[in-house]
Amino acid sequence: MGCRIPLPSSQYRRLVVKVGSAVLSGPEGRKHQLEIAAQVSSLRAEGREVVLVSSGAQALGMERLGLQEKPRTMPGKQALAAVGQPILMQLWEQAFSWYGLRVAQVLLTAEDLGHRHRYLNARQTLETLLSWGIVPIINENDTVMVEEIKFGDNDQLSALIATLVGADLLVLLSDIEALYEADPRQHPEARPIPYVERVDPAVLRMAGESPNQMGTGGMRSKLLAAQKAQAAGIPTLLLPGTRPESIPQALRGEVVGTFFAGGQRRYSGRKLWLYQLPKPQGEVVVDAGAARALQQGGASLLPAGILEVRGQFGVGEPVRCLDAEGSLIGIGLVNYSAAELRRIKGRKTKDIEALLGYKNTDEAIHRDYFALVSELGEGKL
Repeated sequence: MGCRIPLPSSQYRRLVVKVGSAVLSGPEGRKHQLEIAAQVSSLRAEGREVVLVSSGAQALGMERLGLQEKPRTMPGKQALAAVGQPILMQLWEQAFSWYGLRVAQVLLTAEDLGHRHRYLNARQTLETLLSWGIVPIINENDTVMVEEIKFGDNDQLSALIATLVGADLLVLLSDIEALYEADPRQHPEARPIPYVERVDPAVLRMAGESPNQMGTGGMRSKLLAAQKAQAAGIPTLLLPGTRPESIPQALRGEVVGTFFAGGQRRYSGRKLWLYQLPKPQGEVVVDAGAARALQQGGASLLPAGILEVRGQFGVGEPVRCLDAEGSLIGIGLVNYSAAELRRIKGRKTKDIEALLGYKNTDEAIHRDYFALVSELGEGKL
């Protein structure tokens, strides 16, 4: 079984291609890298643009240092990435040079994309590189990452980059052939699934939780990435990265991998950015009435509906809104700081000025700066 792209491949003019660590590591890694460069060159010759999101820095660092397993400490992982990152870029530069293509390195953290102006700056940089005919190669900035600013893995990063650059298609190249009904390592009889209309809880249950030895994500991570892309109306292809010509074959309509439909784009602009924020700055817990108004009435959040304020954040920063049971409702930009919200939570708007000595606005979060995200079915946080 496999998939056939349901739309004309000519519609896919800008692609984000993510390459997993397992594809690039080991004795076959260099060969796979050259094959992927050849595929990108072929896509470019057809008039398409490609942004590459590449894992592999830590895996290459392990190879260079002769380590059998990753360090467990964050400084150890950061040092490992520092060793492997220049090797990774050198190998990509060599691979693409065979096809006359130039590359550029772009390192990002969740913190970069969590601030609106940095997000826009990153987009402008990538747009400029593409206009110059350069292949951007993006990786999480592992050498400075800490748990609070990690994307989680490059699957998630690739989905955010696809949204950032307005991609027509997200391609995930993995050592796994496709999405299966169950983890084929534990259930050899499981069959591949050629087409997924929507990544819902039933589809997520098909995923194996365990990543491979070299990577940080597993099939669930790839499904969550496809889910994020679906929210932006972007389809996703999960393809075998160890198979030469898998991307051109899929774009020609040949049966290979799993295709995830793009679906209806729910948001654009600032709301889409909010919807996909990797690391909001804090949380507010709201009562049942406020939760209902946000979910069903499209209302703004008033201080009277806030039960609790968690974390430290300033005016204009993104926070998650939770109901009293801990389930995610949405993400919005606050009109008051965490300290101010703690003073006015549960109070009526007419009391704000008396409590603070001033009043910026009636709303804690205005509906124009709030993105409802509870439909993802991610459960309690």
